[in-house]
Order: sequence, then C-alpha cells, then structure tokens
Amino acid sequence: MKFCWSTLRVTDLERSIKFYEEIIGLSVARRFPAGPGVEIAFLGDGETQIELICIGAEKSVHAGDDISWGFEVDSLDAVLSLVKEKGIAVAGEPVQPNPSVRYFFIKDPDGMKIQIVENLAK
Repeated sequence: MKFCWSTLRVTDLERSIKFYEEIIGLSVARRFPAGPGVEIAFLGDGETQIELICIGAEKSVHAGDDISWGFEVDSLDAVLSLVKEKGIAVAGEPVQPNPSVRYFFIKDPDGMKIQIVENLAK
C-alpha cells in the first residue's frame, strides 16, 4: 500500500491554488469539474499530492489545529521572508528542536496548519 494524497476542502479554489503555488512551490498537476458547483485540483509532482476540493455553495470549512502538513524547503529564511512579504502570519519564531532541523508554522487561506521545514543535515 502507498499513500496517494491528502484532501482539503477549500472555500476559494483560486486563492488556495495561488497560496500553494506561490508559498509552498507546488504546481497544479490536474484540475477538473466534479459535479455541479464542485471543482477539484491536485497539486504536486511527486508520488504524493494534495487534493483541493471546492464546493461552490459552501463558504466555510474547518481544518482544525490538530493536523498539519509539512513541506521541506531549501532555505527557511528565504521562505520566512516571502511569507512576511505576502502578509501571512507566522505562528511564532522559527524553532530548532535539534541540530538537524528548523521549522515554523503558518496557515493556508482556510486555516490549515502548514509547517515549513529546513533539513540542516543535508
């Protein structure tokens, strides 16, 4: 068995795609209508992707604080600057729990916790 994707319902597909493209660096792999008022976009180019589902009539989603998605970046400082430039709130200063990793958290447009991680042990 292999993990295929993680799904997140969003209130505005364009806004969410823009966030995941500009901040996280994912590109749209495929996008399609999935019934009346429903559109789906898959982002990412590896084996595992994220799936964004927008149901046009629903303007509220609840991602919760008990789950997060982590994305590895080459430079935590560069992404931190980009996030601040875009006006995205950072949940605290970067944390370095051990010599091998640094990270910080932000939230996507619908409140999904996103962990930005730099692996220092490369």
